[in-house]
Amino acid sequence: MAVSPLAPAAFPSLPAIAGVRFATAAAGVRYKGRTDVMLAVLDAGAVVAGVFTRSSTRSAAVLDCQAKNGLPATGGAAIVVNSGNSNAFTGKVGAVSVAAISAATAELLGLSEDRVFTSSTGVIGEPMPHQRIIDALPALQGALDGSAIDAAARAIMTTDTFPKGASATVNVGGKTVTISGIAKGSGMIAPDMATMLVYIFTDALIDHASLQAAVSGASDSTFNCITVDSDTSTSDTVLVAATGASGVQVAGNADFTAALTDVMRDLALQVVRDGEGATKFIEVQVTGAADDLDARKVAMAIANSPLVKTAIAGQDANWGRVVMAVGKSGAAADRDLLAIRFGDIWVARSGYRDPDYSEDATSAYMKQQELVIGVDLGLGEGRSTVWTCDLTHGYIDINADYRS
Repeated sequence: MAVSPLAPAAFPSLPAIAGVRFATAAAGVRYKGRTDVMLAVLDAGAVVAGVFTRSSTRSAAVLDCQAKNGLPATGGAAIVVNSGNSNAFTGKVGAVSVAAISAATAELLGLSEDRVFTSSTGVIGEPMPHQRIIDALPALQGALDGSAIDAAARAIMTTDTFPKGASATVNVGGKTVTISGIAKGSGMIAPDMATMLVYIFTDALIDHASLQAAVSGASDSTFNCITVDSDTSTSDTVLVAATGASGVQVAGNADFTAALTDVMRDLALQVVRDGEGATKFIEVQVTGAADDLDARKVAMAIANSPLVKTAIAGQDANWGRVVMAVGKSGAAADRDLLAIRFGDIWVARSGYRDPDYSEDATSAYMKQQELVIGVDLGLGEGRSTVWTCDLTHGYIDINADYRS
């Protein structure tokens, strides 16, 4: 597939994180001739926290990770990720596959099985050929390299058109803490606690409870604020691992939490930029709602509306579709207080078309690749910002034959 027109210029140079090594392999889980398994191995003492999809049909790997999250961090740890098969809706056989991969990884690396975290992404409902992953483990062990995070980002891709990475450094008490992360995601993107597959690593020293609080809080303003197609995946997982190698204690440190949030937001927005078939990146800003919850309802109603998204794909300044989305959102709204803008151009105020509205100026704005839709409800102080993309025929082309 052609690389998304919204993609960054290049994959960033991610700093290595002391205490973690990566390797990839072409195991043939589904794809031929490309890497499709990633192994990350963490040194003893590493702490792993995560957030996961709340889908009622979540995958066996998600259920297993949830059960292991927060268990005592004794010894090292490992993360095994495959693309091509999600191991979701595979019944009890799916749990058998997860257990087999965890046991084989633990035995090979000398780890406890409850310190092996697995993720799977790809087609739903097909049995996992887990032996292919197990057979690849010795080669993965032999290839472990602290600088191979870029290869890991490529191995977890499915319909992604580019690998996604982000990093940050933060000064804590005069010492440097480093954060590097990778993500995959392009379609079936609508958040519910987490979205996509995301793996973030830091050399910070932190206990599990503090790391979990930071990850959960940051997810609410990053991964939970994006949508491509309103569909929540069965496999959504965000894992953050702190190796402690820097020796810098960051529990409760606001600067560390801010840097972690920045990395998570960067990865989240890259997923939107790689939305299947996307040609426009859209920020939806809602203000003046009765409260933040109502603002979020309105923002998501706009961002998920096929009518809004197709109008934007067609570069049509059809603000009537925004009015429709506000009305269906379930949030408190008053027609005569509603104001709507595209970028800095007000198209409606006080529940009526703005008297200075210019079709030519607005149409010219709609030709841009990056757009802002602003809505003020005029009711209170509630606000929310979410990010989405347009809906084009490319989305249909990708998903109509995904399994075949």
